[in-house]
Amino acid sequence: MSTAPRVAILTRPAGRNEALAGRLTDAGWSACILPALAIHPLQVAAADLPRPADFDMVVFVSGNAAKQYLDQLAHADGQAAWPAGVIAATVGPASAQALREAPAFGANTTVLHPGDDAPSHDSEALWNVLCGLPQLPARVLLVRGTQGRDWLGDTLEAQGAAVTRHAAYLRRPALWDDAALAALRQWADAGVPATWLITSGEGADAVRACVDAAGLSSWWARCRFVLTHPSLARRVPPGCHDSGATEMVKICLPNDESIFQAFVAA
Repeated sequence: MSTAPRVAILTRPAGRNEALAGRLTDAGWSACILPALAIHPLQVAAADLPRPADFDMVVFVSGNAAKQYLDQLAHADGQAAWPAGVIAATVGPASAQALREAPAFGANTTVLHPGDDAPSHDSEALWNVLCGLPQLPARVLLVRGTQGRDWLGDTLEAQGAAVTRHAAYLRRPALWDDAALAALRQWADAGVPATWLITSGEGADAVRACVDAAGLSSWWARCRFVLTHPSLARRVPPGCHDSGATEMVKICLPNDESIFQAFVAA
């Protein structure tokens, strides 16, 4: 007796989905890599680039923020070591590991982040870590994209920190090609509800816009969702919030292991 195919649509930016797609494929899923957003590095004049040595702490809101900023530094100043005594901070273990592996970072660089066992990997979780410091850093550089939440910056300023915000990249809705749209329509026509990975509000809006433009809104309403933050629940179809529809949404931490387990349980 045949069973309906299990379709996973992975919408993180390009280069972030391949390992997860392989695991899901091995577990019997049809994994479709379909980034919701494209990351565009921003060019900045060397004279305008904030340097880490001028701050007590540099906060990276994501792995993309870290990569793009370190690339900007290398382009402006060459491959220089991270200044001693300047704390680096980020929202999760995966981003922290990427920082530690960067050429600029030495073994003695302090990288603060929520642990693997933290209930979430986001700005609130990082704030809880920062609250454990003997005192909050006075001068903070917050590296981010041109858009996104500003909760952490606002919270640091409310506690007296001088916060400089630096946009290192721009996110734009990705363009899905005809082959990708044809695959979605084939699943929709066959009545196969996909399970979508949604990792940001901006990404959710971009996905919804593409789905609507393709005439697949009714199919989207019947799909399932794996979300990496509770706040994203409001971005998925209203029917997912009905009583008895809890199996349509799974919320997990934004790392591959947690996401994989959420798909398996979906």
